[in-house]
Amino acid sequence: MKSKLKVLVTEPIGVGGLRVLQKEPKLSVEVKTKLSPKELKAIIGKYDAVIIRSGTRLTKEIIDQGNRLKVIGRAGVGVDNVDLAAATKKGVIVMNTPQGNTISTAEHTFSLLLSLARNIPQAHSNLKKGKWERSRYVGTELHGKILGVVGLGRIGREVSKRALAFGMRVLAYDPFISKESVQQVGVEFVSLNELYQRSDFITLHVPGTDTTNRMINRKTLALMKNGVFIINCARGTLIEENALIEALRSGKVKGAALDVFESEPPTKNPLLQLEQVVATPHLGAATQEAQEHVALEVAKQVADALLERGIQNAVNMPSLDFETMRYLKPWLILAERIGLMHTQLFGGGVEAVAIRYGGELTQIGVAPLSIAIVKGLLAPVCGETVNFVNALSMAKERGITVNENKTTQTEDFATFISVEVRTGRHKNLIMGTLFGNKEPRIVRVNEFFLEMIPRGEALVISNEDQPGVVGGVGTILGKHKVNIAEMTLGRVKRKRKTFAMTVLNVDNSISEATIKELKSFKPIIDAKVIRF
Repeated sequence: MKSKLKVLVTEPIGVGGLRVLQKEPKLSVEVKTKLSPKELKAIIGKYDAVIIRSGTRLTKEIIDQGNRLKVIGRAGVGVDNVDLAAATKKGVIVMNTPQGNTISTAEHTFSLLLSLARNIPQAHSNLKKGKWERSRYVGTELHGKILGVVGLGRIGREVSKRALAFGMRVLAYDPFISKESVQQVGVEFVSLNELYQRSDFITLHVPGTDTTNRMINRKTLALMKNGVFIINCARGTLIEENALIEALRSGKVKGAALDVFESEPPTKNPLLQLEQVVATPHLGAATQEAQEHVALEVAKQVADALLERGIQNAVNMPSLDFETMRYLKPWLILAERIGLMHTQLFGGGVEAVAIRYGGELTQIGVAPLSIAIVKGLLAPVCGETVNFVNALSMAKERGITVNENKTTQTEDFATFISVEVRTGRHKNLIMGTLFGNKEPRIVRVNEFFLEMIPRGEALVISNEDQPGVVGGVGTILGKHKVNIAEMTLGRVKRKRKTFAMTVLNVDNSISEATIKELKSFKPIIDAKVIRF
C-alpha cells in the first residue's frame, strides 16, 4: 500500500481548512505549532507539504532539509517569510491566498484611516482617564480630501471603493495595472511622485520587494504635502521608520496609522510613543471570516497541488485551474517529451530554445508548456534536480535563452508545438501534436515527417534509404531479443541520395552491444536510444 503524503501545519488555521485536508484519503495531516527554527529544520524532511502563516520563517537552511517537500502553502498574502529563491531551486511550489483576506484588510485600512482622521484612539484613551478635552481632538473630514492609493490590486481597489463612498477623490499608482481598468474603478491614474505631491492621505498596498523596500523615506516624504496622513496595512519594510519619526515630530506628517512594522513585534519602537501614531498588532487579516477563508483556500490549494489536480496562486510557477490542467495534461506530456528527445537525440550544450505554438494553443496561456519543454531538455543532464518549479531558473543559470511565440498559420498540422534548439552552430527542430486530442505524437524531426509515439524506449536510426535496411535492423534486434512494438519511417531526398529516419518503439531495453552492432551495419549513419 502506498504511503500517504504528509502535510505539516505549523500555525493555527481555521478548522474548515483542517477538515478539507483530513477528508483527503491520500493525505496525512499533523499540526505542530510553536516550533523553533531548529525544531522545524529537524523534522521538515518528513513532510511533502507545509502550511504556514506569518509567524513561521522558512529560511534556505530549513527548506534545504525538506527532501520530500513539494508544496509550501501560505495562509495569507505575503510570502516574504519564505526564501523563494531557495524554494524554487529546490523545486518547491510556493503558493499564497491573495483573495481570502481582501475584505478584512480593506476594512481594517479604512478603520485606521477614520481613526487617524478623527483621533478616535487618542480621544478614547483620554476619556477613559476621566478627561474631557474636546478641543484637543478636533479631526479632519474625509469628504473632498484626496486619498493616494499605492498599489491597486484587490485590496487597493476595495479601499478605493470605500473612499469614493465617503466623497473622497482617489489617486492611484500601480505600474502593473492598465489605465483602462483603473478608469473603471473611478480613480485617477497618476505617477508615484504626483501621488505623493497631491495626496492628503496615502495608503500603501504593495508587496515587500527590493523595489518597494523603504519606498517611504526622507526623499519621498519631502515630496508630500505638509500635514499628510500615512496608512500602512501592507508590509513594515515599505517605510523607513526613522524617517517617519522625524517627519511626525516636525509636523510634516500629521499622523500615521500602522498595522505593520519593520520588526515585529515592535518592542521599544519609538513610533509607539508618539501620540500622532495609531497602531495595531498586524490585524489586517484578523477577522474570523478572513481566517476561515484563507484556511479553506490554502488547504484546497495544497491538496490539489499534492494530488496533481491543479495549481492555484503559485508565486513561483504558472497557476493552472482544474479545467485548464485537464485540457493541458496531454500537451504537457508531449511538451516534456519533445524536450527529452531533443537532448538525447542531439546532445547537450544548449544555448537557445525557440518554441512556437500553433492552432488552439494560441488561445491559452502556454507558459506551463514552455516550462515542461525546458524541464525535458534539462532532465537528461540534471536528473531529478530539475522540475516544473525550477526549470526556467536552472536554464537561466546555464545561460540558456528561452523564447516563445504563437502563430495562426496551421502549417502541416492544425495545432502543434515546435521546438528549435540551438547548440553551437547547429539548430535542430522537433515538432509534436496530439492525435485524437489526447495521444502525443512526434510528427517532425528536422526535415523528416513521422508519426512517432513518444513513450517507453525508442530506437532512432538515421540511414541511407536502401533495400534491406529494415530487415537487417530487425535481424539484429531479434538476435539481441529486442521486440519491436511500433515503427514509423520518414524519408527525404538530398541531392541524388535518399535518406531515412526510422523510429522503433521497443518492449525491451536496448544494450550498448546492440547499438554498436547496429552502427556497424553499413547503411546506418547513426543509432540512438531515447528513453521517455
